[in-house]
Amino acid sequence: MYIHEFRKRVRYGETDQMGYLYYGNYAQYYEIGRVEMLRSLGLTYREMEAQHHILMPVVSMQIRFVRPAYYDEMITIRTALRQLPEKHIVFHMELFNEENKLVNGGNVRLCFVDAISRKAISAPSFLIDKLSPYFEKDKH
Repeated sequence: MYIHEFRKRVRYGETDQMGYLYYGNYAQYYEIGRVEMLRSLGLTYREMEAQHHILMPVVSMQIRFVRPAYYDEMITIRTALRQLPEKHIVFHMELFNEENKLVNGGNVRLCFVDAISRKAISAPSFLIDKLSPYFEKDKH
């Protein structure tokens, strides 16, 4: 399993009139978690698209709201990969408030698409190579 954490403060423009993080913005927090997780592995979406011609469209997203996140609160975005990707990659998301209480959780499933042919492909080997060391101990 590979787990990455990234911290982000809730901005005023991301909240509703109650001062809560607006429910529609949670998908953006999930994206931040995914992007920063890949960056922690030495990969970027830009590199995957420009150099490797691989796109990663979202196939599905599940989300559950546990408690509100508030304006100016520091949120920890925890992103986990529980299994090596094959045809799809599933990011398991958890957002925690400053008291380390669960605010929100869910998962995002993406597929891999060749940018030139626009056809679905398997997970690229360069991604599997980066992730494999985190899953080797899970095999034993």
